[in-house]
Amino acid sequence: MVIAIPVETSEGITSVIAEHFGRAPYYAFVDVENGEIVSVKIEPNPIVEHAEGDLPNYMREKNVDVLIVRGIGQKAIRYLNSYGIKVIRGAQGTVETVVKNFIQGKLEDTEYEPKERFHNL
Repeated sequence: MVIAIPVETSEGITSVIAEHFGRAPYYAFVDVENGEIVSVKIEPNPIVEHAEGDLPNYMREKNVDVLIVRGIGQKAIRYLNSYGIKVIRGAQGTVETVVKNFIQGKLEDTEYEPKERFHNL
């Protein structure tokens, strides 16, 4: 299973989740097998200036199964869901904490209202 998480820094498993999916400077791609973290890869956001659907398509190309975010727009969720990618909103903490909570079934999808409203994402 591949889990993607938008993050603020490229510090591997200790990277902190970013405030918003589309504005994240980096994305963490975490491979999980048999309930264990196998690898963590951090990549720069390749499409900071993106059009509608660009980032969900990027997640599909990366074979993401689950996207764990803090904040995300409804259009992006619809695109991601149409690609079979599950979205969990409202998460916070480091990549390690977020993924371990997901594996243990402790991460629930909750709507998150960002500090700023982002438009045209």
